Parts: sequence; C-alpha cells; structure tokens
Amino acid sequence: MGNIKEQKLRKLKKTYTGGSLFALIFLGVVIFATFAATLIVFGVYVVDSKVRDEYDSLERDKEISDLANRDHIVVDHDLNILEEFGDNTCDLKNGGIVDLIGLATTAEEEAREHLKEYHNINIGVELDSPEYSQIIVYPDTQLPVIRPNKRGLMRIDPNMIGPILEMIREKAGHAPMNGKALVNIPYWISVAQTDETDLICKAEFSFSVREVFVIGILSIVIVALTVTLLIFMLVFLIKAISRRKQMNEVFYMDEITENHNWLWFIRSAEEELTRKKNALKKYAVLDIVFVNYRNFCVCHSLKEGNEMLKSIDEKIQKCIKDKNGICAHHSAAHFAAMLQYTDRDDLEKFVKQMVSELEKVNSDHKFNFWVGIDRIGEARDENGKAIKKRTSVDIEKAYNNAGAARSTLSGNESAIAFFDEKMVEEQKWIDTINENQDKALENEEFLVYYQPKYDPRTNKLKGAEALIRWNSPQYGLISPGRFIPLFEENGFITKIDHYMLKHVAQAQKKWLDAGYACVPVSVNVSRAHFIEEDLAEQIRDIVDEAGTPHNLVEIELTESAFFDDKDALIRTIRRLKDYGFTVSMDDFGSGYSSLNSLKEMPLDVLKLDAEFFRHGDPDGRGQIVVSEAIRLAKKLDMQTVAEGVEVKDQVDFLAEEGCDMIQGFYFAKPMPGDEYEQKLSEG
Repeated sequence: MGNIKEQKLRKLKKTYTGGSLFALIFLGVVIFATFAATLIVFGVYVVDSKVRDEYDSLERDKEISDLANRDHIVVDHDLNILEEFGDNTCDLKNGGIVDLIGLATTAEEEAREHLKEYHNINIGVELDSPEYSQIIVYPDTQLPVIRPNKRGLMRIDPNMIGPILEMIREKAGHAPMNGKALVNIPYWISVAQTDETDLICKAEFSFSVREVFVIGILSIVIVALTVTLLIFMLVFLIKAISRRKQMNEVFYMDEITENHNWLWFIRSAEEELTRKKNALKKYAVLDIVFVNYRNFCVCHSLKEGNEMLKSIDEKIQKCIKDKNGICAHHSAAHFAAMLQYTDRDDLEKFVKQMVSELEKVNSDHKFNFWVGIDRIGEARDENGKAIKKRTSVDIEKAYNNAGAARSTLSGNESAIAFFDEKMVEEQKWIDTINENQDKALENEEFLVYYQPKYDPRTNKLKGAEALIRWNSPQYGLISPGRFIPLFEENGFITKIDHYMLKHVAQAQKKWLDAGYACVPVSVNVSRAHFIEEDLAEQIRDIVDEAGTPHNLVEIELTESAFFDDKDALIRTIRRLKDYGFTVSMDDFGSGYSSLNSLKEMPLDVLKLDAEFFRHGDPDGRGQIVVSEAIRLAKKLDMQTVAEGVEVKDQVDFLAEEGCDMIQGFYFAKPMPGDEYEQKLSEG
C-alpha cells in the first residue's frame, strides 16, 4: 500500500483487536491458574495435615494393647503377615512413601538420620529423593486414594485431591451437620514396631463440616471471580470492536456524499484484487469527472453542487453494481470506480451507457462527464503463465493512469479515453525532459537555428527569427515541439529565453564585428516572463553585456501573452521601445482578441499566423482577411511578416498587397548558425 494514513490505520486496527483478545485470554488463564493453584495448595495442606495427625496418633498408640479397636496387621521386613486384626484391606504390593514435611537437606545420609530421629520412621525402603521426610503409606483396596508412582514413591499431589473432594461430595449429603466428621476416607499407614517387624494400621482422612464448607466456599469464590472477570473482559472486547467499527465508518466516510471516500476505495480495491479467486479476472479503474460542476455551483450554490455530487455518486453505485464494482468520491468533481470486465469492447460499451445515465442524473440539466480508463489484466508471470494470486497491486497508480487518459479529453461534450502504452511513453519522455534539462543547459546542448525573412518584392534578406533545437548526446537532434510545451509547463522556459537572447546577441556582435550587413533577429519571449516587473531591464542587460546594438534584437511576443496582465505587458513594451528594441506580435489571427490587442499595444511588427497560408483558400476569404490585416497594420505604422509561406502564388499575392517580409520554406528553412552566417557573408 503507498498511502501512509491507510497503513497506520491497518496497524492500529490489528493492534487494537488482537491486543485486547490476547489480554483477555492471557488474564483469564493467569487468574484461573492462580486461583486453582491456591485451591490445590490448600487441599494438599489439609491432606498432609491429616496424614501427619494419623501418623502421630499411631506412633503414640503402636502397642498392640492400644490397638484393640483398630484394624491392623504386623509384617516383617519382607511384608509377610505375622499378625492381623479386623478387616484386612491393605494393598501391600502398592505401598509407597508419601511426603510429610519439607526438609532442606541435600545428602541421603542426613535424610536418613533425620528420619530416624523423627518418630522412628521405617527407613527400610530405598529413598529415591532424600530431600523430604516421608511416611510409608499403603492404599486401601476398597478406596485407592493414594497411588504410587513408577518408583514406588507415594506423593500427595493434585491428582489425589480430586478423588478426595469427590468422596466428600458423595458422602456430604448423608452426613449429619453436627460438627463431627463429615467424611471418613480409609487408608493404611506403617510404623516400625520392632527391629524386625512393622505395624501397618488402618487410618482415615477425616473432614469436618467446617473444612468441607471452607473448601466449597473457596471453590465457589474462585469460579465466580474467574467467570466474572472473563465476562467483564469479554464485554470490554465487544465494546472495543464496536467502537472500532464506528471509527472505521467515520474514517472511511466522505463528507460530501456521505458514502465511501478515497481511502476506503484504496483498501477495498486492493482487497478485491489480491483475493486468490480473482487472480484471473480483469478489472478496469475509472476516473470519472463531472465537467459541469464549477459552472453549476456558480449558477446555483455550493450546497446544491454538493447535493448533485451525492446524486452522481448514488447513480454510479447503481450502474456498476452488476459488475461487482466499487465507487468512491475522490476529490472535487472526481469519482473513482473499479469494476470487472471481459473485453475492451464490452467495457467501452458499458462505460458509454453509464455516462448516458449520468447525463440524465438531473431532469432540469444536461450534464457532461469525462471518463479515463486504465485496465488491470489477469495475474500472470513474465512468461504469460497464470499465477495463483496478485502479490502486489498499486491502485493509486492505476487511478493516476486513468486520470492521465482523462486529461487528454477536452471540449464540452461527454467523452471517454483509455490509457495505453503511448501515454506511458509520453510520461517517460516528460520525466526524461525534467531530468536532463538543467544539464543540457549547462552543457549548451541547445542550438540556435535561424530562419531568414525576405522582402517579397526584392528577394533581399530583411531579418530572421531565432529558433531553438536540442542536440542531445543521447537522443540526437530534438525538434522544439517535443520540449518547448513541457518547458512552458514546468517553468524552465524562462531560462531558455535568457539562453536564446544571450546567444543571439553574442552572434550578432560577432557578425557585426566581421563586417557583415546584419539584420534584426527576433527572439521569442515567453508569457511566463511578463509577471516580472524588470523584464525590460533584464533583456537590456543581456544584450548590453554582449555589446550588440538594440536595434538588431527584436523581441517577439505570442498573442497569448495578451491574455495575462495587460497593464504590466503594456508597461514592459513601452520600456523596451524606450531602450531601442523592436517589439513584434507573433501568431496574429490564432486567437480571438487580436484586434483589441492591436488597439492597445504599441507594437512595431505584426506577424500573420501560418494557418492563413497552410491549407489553401478555395473561396478567397483568407486573402480578404490577410489583405485587410496588412492594410490595418500600415495604418497603425506597423510592419507585417507572413509566416508559413511555401508557394510562389502566395509570395506574389503578399508582394502585391504590400507585405513587408516573408518567412517560410519558399525562401529558406531554419538553418544552423554557420549556414546563416554564410548567407550574411554573401550579402
């Protein structure tokens, strides 16, 4: 994507939703794990306490006489039963060691010594981990609560808490709430009786009502807090997503049409183009311009103009719906659209039909629309093989191409134009000009050509016009039509004017010093110069620096210059005449205000436009206009020059009408400076 705002918005959206969801899951897991760990630790503590109490009781009452009412057995160290009393459900084969208290010892011998000192615990079983004091415990076969691990070690861990609590729940409903034991869970525990025998006695996990109540309340609180927090986070996430959706709607809304804006168009178009299923589909990007927008706003109001834009947007949306199209208001009277198409003819037919519908968007007015079109073909590699997905799409470039095609349209009627490779080459040429113009000026790659002006009656040289050519080391000799319009557009023409004045003045001085009969040479000065108050002084200084008499340099203005600041132009012309320069108007007759210009401008020379002589004059109307123009110029004390004269009949006619000079291929084409110098030397 080339749009910075869109990229930042996508990053914000991704962080906003993904971060909230991650936080919800993470906090839920952490809180639940914390609460569950607390419950487990509490359960382990309770069970460990019960085991310790039973062991202490058995240690005190291990004499047989004290165990008359308790189920017990006496075994040797090989676990052979020597004596038993009561119901023997002891599972001797699965006996093991259960943790009692933590002991921070690291050596096995220290652990054994501690076990000897602590209640004379039987140490006949090999200890795998001497870091804890341990008790040998045997599970009850009817109720196997405690189970050994692979090494025969019995550990009170979270796996035994579940069965214990399950037994509590099963028995709690049948126990009296009288403060006594609510649940009794049997198991067998061993102590050393003599050096040769061990006493294994039946013990019980006894849980009181209070203990069961505390465990139950703690479990309920843990579950309630976890669920509450998760609900809160879920509600927060839903609200955040809703706010993000509302933010997107505002961010992607156009203020005028109250529909989609340009950023939405970029995002939606790129998503459409990069989908795998659309890789082999063709798309067209359109730049649609409401030509009458400004005039409509002037005649009505800006508010009504915006309402009309809204109606146009709705009409475009309706027209392109069946083509899976998208549309958005771009700027001012411009709309961007993208739609699918099958072939060029089908696309052209559809766009013309759409324009026809748009022209009727308002029953009281007939509007005109220009549409530029750029086409995005199927996704294929360099060898023409279809690929699965468009990996990169520049929708802004496509729209810019469509705009370039649209900019070629003119007139007051609706029209469409397709972007093609010719326009690409033209744009590349524009870039080439912009990149090389300064270097070319510095290296003096621009050459001055001269086209002589002759008296049609005597065929004598009376003057010349300086014309520019570009001799590029890379592109060869370039005609002015390929670069002068671009220089006028980018402003470089002002530097070219100075360049031409300087070289013409220097050449005139050189030829004058050589003794040639020099004639005035006219130099074009662009209308862009006339915004400068000191233009006359700039021209004077350039010519004076070369040492050339002012009467040998003629300043030639195009008729279009008279459409700018008229007063500033008149002041500049008067100052140039005061400095001794001749001022002429080029292309007389190419515009629509020539007579008005003649009335106000103190000009010396009138150049008749070449169009008067280029296409013939079958009905004689052109000759009448030229004849009257020459007569008018004489009455205004102005000389006349006819451009573009190519045949003898035109020369004879102009000579008869009293035209002062002729410039055209009949006498001479534009020529390099050395050829023109040869003509001067020949007199």
